[in-house]
Amino acid sequence: MNEKPHPPAVETAQTRSPSFRPAFDDPDFLLRDELRPVRLQLELLKPELVLQDHNIRSTIVVFGSARVPSPEDAECHCDEAEAALAADPDNAELRREAQARRNQRERCRYYEEAQRFGRIVSEAAQTPEWRDYVIMTGGGPGIMEAANRGASDAGRVSVGLNISLPHEQVPNPYITPELAFQFHYFALRKMHLLMRTKALVVFPGGYGTLDELFETLTLVQTGKIAPMPILLFGEEYWRRIINFEAMVEEGVISPSDLDIFRFVESAEEAWHIISTFEKTASAPPAPGHQPL
Repeated sequence: MNEKPHPPAVETAQTRSPSFRPAFDDPDFLLRDELRPVRLQLELLKPELVLQDHNIRSTIVVFGSARVPSPEDAECHCDEAEAALAADPDNAELRREAQARRNQRERCRYYEEAQRFGRIVSEAAQTPEWRDYVIMTGGGPGIMEAANRGASDAGRVSVGLNISLPHEQVPNPYITPELAFQFHYFALRKMHLLMRTKALVVFPGGYGTLDELFETLTLVQTGKIAPMPILLFGEEYWRRIINFEAMVEEGVISPSDLDIFRFVESAEEAWHIISTFEKTASAPPAPGHQPL
């Protein structure tokens, strides 16, 4: 059945009126406040149907900072900052910039680990017929780019779930183009990040990374999703940022809640934990588990 709108046989004042347009072909109508429930449904359905069309059965989600550079970019930026400082050594602002670039160069090791992790995972489980453990990221630069890049290095597909922001977020160039999505609603984006995932791998990051991490921890803690490996890369970073044990001491979480996640330091260690978990995860979901 062809549902594309047919142009009117005769153009008149009536046929030019917005009210004459079919509802599904009327952007102004679809963007009304009253149509928000419809837009939410569409944003749920479109990625779901596309992922089904590409035989993607399961994913591994990688979170992390958009501000972690690739090694090549970090080295270039550091050299530029050092050259500027050498030309004006008494400039306090240039001194701060040079130190910031040195720190950034240190953090690029996380980019390398995320890229290697994306490659290892993608090589392990994807076939043309069924695609499992497909790398899925937030679609932006930094750690997200690195994980998508690793999948690309392996010649496998990967997914990017971008979000429309006041300052436009451009999809990184390593996402499989047919699997690059743009979301308006954070809630729907988060839902898609978790609907198929077999594990959550979290690299150092800021507010957005913490938001996504704690939402997932909460969903596992409350039985809304089944337990899965939640792996935090870089124990030193995470222990500096969050005092998990203090939360136990204060009585706001239980000691067993610390078992929901683990620290890891390498791509190989992360993949070993995930693959081992999957071999022993055939038991039914815990009582009270509800699908997303």
